Amino acid sequence: MKKILPISDAAALALHTMTILSAQPQTTFSNAKIASALRASSNHLSKVLQRLAKSGLVRSIRGPKGGFRITPRWERITLLKIYEAMEGAWKPAECLLGQQRCAIGSSCLLGNLLHNMNKQIRSALADTRLSELVSSLSPQYKNPKRRKK
Repeated sequence: MKKILPISDAAALALHTMTILSAQPQTTFSNAKIASALRASSNHLSKVLQRLAKSGLVRSIRGPKGGFRITPRWERITLLKIYEAMEGAWKPAECLLGQQRCAIGSSCLLGNLLHNMNKQIRSALADTRLSELVSSLSPQYKNPKRRKK
């Protein structure tokens, strides 16, 4: 069966990365620091950050103290904008069985259930801004302390 929520690992990583960056918008984060915080592959994260930079959601800063920083006006960025930077336009699953046309008949046995769920998910992504997520983060994410080794 197809996934109801079509979010790839890259898109999930992008959503988490953008939340980390927005928690400290004046801070430049290295790829390694973000990858460590998310327990993610540095190589995979590098590709995600490149796509976020290309879409204008983050800025890449070169040099020995370089890294990535969230763009100004980050408060307006929606989760849908981040999702679409990674996945392209929202294309929800039309059928849980992955069919182009229902094999059973002319209408879906589940009625409008899937359509309504997709509409709610898209609406939630479009209506949720990074600023809302940051305001509900626990203090440890807003001001992380250095880990002792």
